[in-house]
Amino acid sequence: MIGNFIDGLIKYQFLQNALITSLLVGFVAGIIGSFIILRGMSLMGDAISHAVLPGVAISYMFGFNYVIGASFFGILTAILIGYITEKSTLKNDTAIGIVFSSFFALGVILISFAQSATDLYHILFGNVLAVRDSDMILTAIVTVIALAFILLFFKELKLTSFDPVMAQAAGLPVKLFHYALMFLLTLVAVVSLQTVGTILVIAMLVTPAATAYLLTNNLKVMVWLSSFIGMLSAVIGLFFSYSYNLASGAVIVLTAAVFFIMAFLFSPQKGLLISGKKKQDTEKLA
Repeated sequence: MIGNFIDGLIKYQFLQNALITSLLVGFVAGIIGSFIILRGMSLMGDAISHAVLPGVAISYMFGFNYVIGASFFGILTAILIGYITEKSTLKNDTAIGIVFSSFFALGVILISFAQSATDLYHILFGNVLAVRDSDMILTAIVTVIALAFILLFFKELKLTSFDPVMAQAAGLPVKLFHYALMFLLTLVAVVSLQTVGTILVIAMLVTPAATAYLLTNNLKVMVWLSSFIGMLSAVIGLFFSYSYNLASGAVIVLTAAVFFIMAFLFSPQKGLLISGKKKQDTEKLA
């Protein structure tokens, strides 16, 4: 079975494109996802990944690059959520629920006008085996942009993530970094459409990062470990998707979930079974 997969990689260009794109998505989602969960913004990530759908639909309808439309709606979502939260007594999660569900519903309607049900299915759940050269190049560009941003502003992102009050007192533009991260999150959501789809992209942003969080207390290690888990999940998921003709996005996400369950149970520091055993041993000694 592995031999067939390797043979397919050698023979078929579409499978090579799928592998490279999956690796890139796993890598960049792991990087951005680490800061998303540290800031408690998983729900915001879910909102943006769903809210880009109208932008994708409008891009298809008018024939321009879907990155433009999706990025516009992603940033608009972040701004609207912030505006509603600041100008009303509603809590942030309520504003998120209203904005992202409204945009997602609008996107489904627009897609039904613009494309067939099959295209809608691929947008929602991904089809990595249909990745084009242009999709792969776009994913590579976004990966480079995200990596450069994290490397250049790692200290600032670390401080604004762990102690935003101190960061603001130190003169750092906390809101600017927040919206810059939202913009990168939007770009990652857009390039992940073909791989895992708009519904499952939040899983690639959160699950590998959450797994890495359980395995280490060092932020740098967490970021790189999250990226590695994302890439490994993508490769294993692609292998099973190709071998058994399964939905690529769903298999990749389930693979990441398996890694999370293993870390949740067996992490040396925070694992449920390991920490439980340590607690029992401590109680015996006491």
